[in-house]
Amino acid sequence: MRILMLTWEFPPMIAGGLAMASYGLVKSLLKAGVEVDLFLPTKEFVYFPLRKEDDADTLPFIMLDEDYQPRKEEVVTKEFKTIEEKMEYLGVTHIPETYYTPALVKEFTNLISTFKTEEIEHRSERSIFENIIINLQGHEDIFKKVQEMAFRAEKLAELTDFDLIHANDWLCYPAGMVVKKMSGKPMIAHIHATEFDRAGGPGDDRIHKIEYSGMLYADQVIAVSKYTAQMIISRYQIDTGKVNIVHNAFSFEKDNNFNKERMFKGPTILFLGRITVQKGPDYFLSVAEKVLKKYPQVRFIMAGTGDMARKILRSSASMKLKNRFLFTGFLNRKQVERVLQVSDIYMLPSVSEPFGIAPLEAMAYGITSIISKQSGVSEVVEHAYKIDFWNVDEMAETLIYLIEHPEECRKVGLLGAHEVKAIQWDKSADKVKKIYQEILDSNRGEIDA
Repeated sequence: MRILMLTWEFPPMIAGGLAMASYGLVKSLLKAGVEVDLFLPTKEFVYFPLRKEDDADTLPFIMLDEDYQPRKEEVVTKEFKTIEEKMEYLGVTHIPETYYTPALVKEFTNLISTFKTEEIEHRSERSIFENIIINLQGHEDIFKKVQEMAFRAEKLAELTDFDLIHANDWLCYPAGMVVKKMSGKPMIAHIHATEFDRAGGPGDDRIHKIEYSGMLYADQVIAVSKYTAQMIISRYQIDTGKVNIVHNAFSFEKDNNFNKERMFKGPTILFLGRITVQKGPDYFLSVAEKVLKKYPQVRFIMAGTGDMARKILRSSASMKLKNRFLFTGFLNRKQVERVLQVSDIYMLPSVSEPFGIAPLEAMAYGITSIISKQSGVSEVVEHAYKIDFWNVDEMAETLIYLIEHPEECRKVGLLGAHEVKAIQWDKSADKVKKIYQEILDSNRGEIDA
């Protein structure tokens, strides 16, 4: 079984949780014997034929020339000291929407316009593609990059042999839809977050419609939690019969000894994630203000970047929190491990969180975690404090209790670490592989009939 996996992020290109989710799933699928042709929004036209588990870390690639034929000499002659150097050579950045090429966007427009012809016989299918055509017409870089990825994916599909298309989130749905239409192969729409989640409200109507079209056109949909499944059924009216729930997981790269390194004399409270309305950074700040009034020796760290970073920085300054509320900016993988090693309590008061892998990562380090009830990860963990994102008073009281009872804090953290060990990607990959097989068996049955 070979899968064409379309995703927007993959380590070492990490802009959000999708990167680690894609990595964990792909690595475990390879371990389970599923071959993966991985396709990312790179500057150079390449794809990554992954055939064994270690390939998820080394990312062997095939580069295509102007005629979309393999340039094998690129693979043979070029050597890279690190995976980061390889990805930089291929044109991967942490903001992939910034390197689209206008020429390829124009070619995509020509390709997608053919779907307005009599080639699409069924009115419902025509309507779905017309929806994509209309809602991808944006001047923003990210929409142009989505167009480019869809065009390239269609060309890639002509060169590779695969059994099924797996498209992750709205950014990859148009590519998956085009490949499904041109190849006739079944498609899975994997939804890690909806526009409602990301925007903390209505959001961009174009993205909603692309999400809807992708899930409607897909053969099956994978949601990362019950929370997300309920949302796509109620708000997008997706047929319950095609919605599957597969929770995300966490990959242990190494065993932790749980011996904390001290960066400050007092306890360290960590926010690790995108600084956007979805993650509730303003609630984290409000909690910090309350706690610091009683325990000024505590240090709060906000790690990450996002569109609310400047606002939170200004607000913390106006509250005169000074060096008791710290900002790290973007952290690479090693820096993330370092900040986890020095933290005592992790807190993510997400307003709307389809899943949330970061809490699992924190728990793996023996860090006591406080998460919002409005998160998918709350469905799979027991040894974490679950509080409504808006209940700042309860969050502050919980933090104060943990600060005043360090042994209890450590005990909950260790229980969480042992719990997370059982939440592994292998189990999730087995569920996904079963969904793959059921789709393929169903399609064979229809052909035989």
